[in-house]
This record gives sequence, structure tokens and C-alpha cells, in this order.
Amino acid sequence: MLDLERLRALHSVATYGSVSAAADVLHVTTSAVSQQLAKLERETGQKLLERNGRGVRLTDAAELLVAHAERILSLVEQAQADLEAHRGSVVGQLTVAAFPTAVRGLMPAALGILRADHPDLRILVREEDPNQSMPLVSRGDFDMAVVQDWNNEPLPLPEGLCKGVICDDVADVALPAGHPLAGRDAIDLKELAGDPWISSSPDSICCDWLLRTLRAVDSEPRIEHMVYEFASQLSLVAAGFGNVILPRLGRCDVPPGVAVVPLADPLSRRVYALWREEAARRPAIRAVVGALRAAVPPGIPVFTDASA
Repeated sequence: MLDLERLRALHSVATYGSVSAAADVLHVTTSAVSQQLAKLERETGQKLLERNGRGVRLTDAAELLVAHAERILSLVEQAQADLEAHRGSVVGQLTVAAFPTAVRGLMPAALGILRADHPDLRILVREEDPNQSMPLVSRGDFDMAVVQDWNNEPLPLPEGLCKGVICDDVADVALPAGHPLAGRDAIDLKELAGDPWISSSPDSICCDWLLRTLRAVDSEPRIEHMVYEFASQLSLVAAGFGNVILPRLGRCDVPPGVAVVPLADPLSRRVYALWREEAARRPAIRAVVGALRAAVPPGIPVFTDASA
């Protein structure tokens, strides 16, 4: 009989392209992955990997086995979800990838709720941008992701994933206190055309969104600084080096020298939890979604839906 963990090791090598990358995802050593694959070769009587320069490539037999492994691993996950649903128990381990603002603004309170209400559930959190976290969930490397999209640019839902909306997060604009519009009650984004801007890192979903949003009102945005954390962005705003679009969820203390002004045509982002369809019946999934909604700070609209 084929061993499930050995199939998982082979599937990870096929997905990530190398033994070392598979080891990183599986949280084991490269030696452990190599041993699992060697045992799988003995079990099947087939050579599964061949040298390819400095790396390895899958043989035809391995490609055939990987196709079956993907279906087997999906069925195992579905069986686990059905058993947990039958017991009605919130137990086991859940891995969650979340974007930075959600890690700061939602996860600490949500983890506290889950620890108090479901002590037999273990949650492991990793900070990831949605561009990275959605593929991680689709491939089965993580159980859930907390992601976000903007009202002017919805996020496509990958096939095979389900979602539950957590909240709507309104964004304001943070300006240097000496900016000519800093004293306004509201600002139209077009009025800031030509201003310098501060964005998150260039590989993030927020940077891509900011570029497209500003291009809709300006010929070409002047993004002069790229900094991932909002606290660092606001320090640059306070020093007079640009403006920032600032969501309210998880907002850090606004330093002196910064004026936060609402936008006349509001921009907001919707925060979601995503999980695979095979795991939809797990009570733990519903428990995490509920805890995330309960963790939303006051003043931010929370989405409630008993089905998710």
C-alpha cells in the first residue's frame, strides 16, 4: 500500500520544483524528503526522480503518480472535514496565511477568542501578501488565507476556493500636516494629482492597486518611496515626503505631523477568509471565520452570514 506522507512528499517536489523547496513547505529536512522518496521508489518499484543539471526532474512514472496523489490528498482532506463535521468538534490544526494589516488588526484578538472557546484547536499564522497566500491555499500548503480587495478592483476567486467576508475597511488619505489640503473635511483624490506618494513594496497587491487607482486620476503617479509597514510609511509622511492611502483596520498610532483626511469618494477594501472547498465542512473553518469577525475593531462594518 502506498504511504500517504511519501505521496505528499512527491507531490510537493512536483509542485515546488525541488527537494529543498518541498522540505521548506513540509517543514522537514531535505534529507527527510529524500528518504521518503527513496522509500516510495522501493514501494512502487519505479524510478521517480532523475538528475537534471544541479536539480532533479520527475520521471514519467512520477508524473503519473503525482496526478493520482493530488486526488488522493484532496479526498483525505475531505474525509477529515467530514469526520470533524460529524463529530461537531473544533479540533486539530489550522494554518492561516494573512496579509500584514490583518495580522496586526485581527489575528491577536481572533487567536485569543479561539484559545478561550476552542482549546483543542491549534492555529499557526504566517504573514503573506494575498498574491502569495491564495496559491498557498489552492495548493494545500495552508488551510486558510485572510486576503483583501478594493471596491474599485474586486479580487478574482480562484477555482476550488470558498470565501467568507469578514469586514469592509474604509481608507483615508494621510498627508503631511503642512499640505495645503490638510485642513479639509474631505478630499477628492483628483485634487492630489501630481503629489508624491508612498506605497508598500512593489511585489504587493496594495502597490499594484495604488498605481492603477492613481493612474485613473493622474497621468502617471509619483510613487517615490516603497515601504511595507504603515508605521514606517506614516513616519515618511510626517517628515513631508509624500501621501499615503491609509486603511482603518489595524491602524497604528498616527504620529505628529500627519493629517488624516477622509476621501470624498470613499475607497474601501473588503477583507475575506478563503479556504478550499474540500475543507468547507470543518467546524474549525467556521470557528476561525467567526472569531475573525468578532475581532473586528469598533467602527468597522462587520459582515455576518451564518452560512460562512
